[in-house]
Amino acid sequence: MASILPASNTSMRSDRNTYVGKSFVHVKNPYLDSMDEDVLYHLNLGTKTHNLPEMFGDVKFVCVGGSPNRMKAFALLMHKELGLADSEEDIKDICAGTDRYCMYKTGPVLSISHGMGIPSISIMLHELIKLLYHARCSDVTIIRIGTSGGIGIAPGSVVITDEAVDSFFKPRFEQVILDNIVTRSTELDKELAEEIFNCSKEISNFPTLIGHTMCTYDFYEGQGRLDGALCSFSREKGLDYLKRAYNAGIRNIEMESTVFAAMCRLCGLKDTTVSNDEFLVQEDQPLEGQPPRTQTKTPCI
Repeated sequence: MASILPASNTSMRSDRNTYVGKSFVHVKNPYLDSMDEDVLYHLNLGTKTHNLPEMFGDVKFVCVGGSPNRMKAFALLMHKELGLADSEEDIKDICAGTDRYCMYKTGPVLSISHGMGIPSISIMLHELIKLLYHARCSDVTIIRIGTSGGIGIAPGSVVITDEAVDSFFKPRFEQVILDNIVTRSTELDKELAEEIFNCSKEISNFPTLIGHTMCTYDFYEGQGRLDGALCSFSREKGLDYLKRAYNAGIRNIEMESTVFAAMCRLCGLKDTTVSNDEFLVQEDQPLEGQPPRTQTKTPCI
């Protein structure tokens, strides 16, 4: 295990502002600097128990996704693509002391699972962002990779998100804080989306497009599905909703993008999401002459 740090975090970050020309990860919490120790409870890490700058200071890319197995597979893929000298057997789960999330580091790439839904990914993001902050990471790009339900696109398509929207098709994330509703922007990095899209032109295995991603709080009724334990709307009403979503520029639905966009942008992270849409269940009617709605099956790795 890495060496133990001094008791105070203040000395660890005292030279943060001496670096020139770098964009550091920052936090929006004035209380952190006065804390004797910051415990990243759900990652099984902490500022006293781990030397975070030594362990993570070289991280430039963070890829997050729902499934622990997928993120391990992604880490192994990165190990191969980067041609790293160490053995694949040396790739260990950094968060093995907890069963909440998994984390793997391959060179400058961090691969982390986040579970399913806004509550799960938001907990992980709070602690990940603090980790990157304590480690003094700079110029970090973060990408959510995974699966989603497609709307009016060909099965197997990959959607690169240019705008994350809520269930009302609005680019916002509403967070209940104490007894207030705080609304935050869900702007994503459009230049990064274009950069990834340009890279996709070199790969002809699957269609790739840029579009809006809708984030919901529920997999079944919230996404217009008819096969949950509850269904409080008609087939026609559900299809009308999906048609309106398509006409609003939405090309896929998942459950994490709005909080992901809101938190990452506030803390200085260059971000986007990339999702694979695999055909499983077809609605009775296509959307405006487009291919039918698809539901997810395979990860985008």
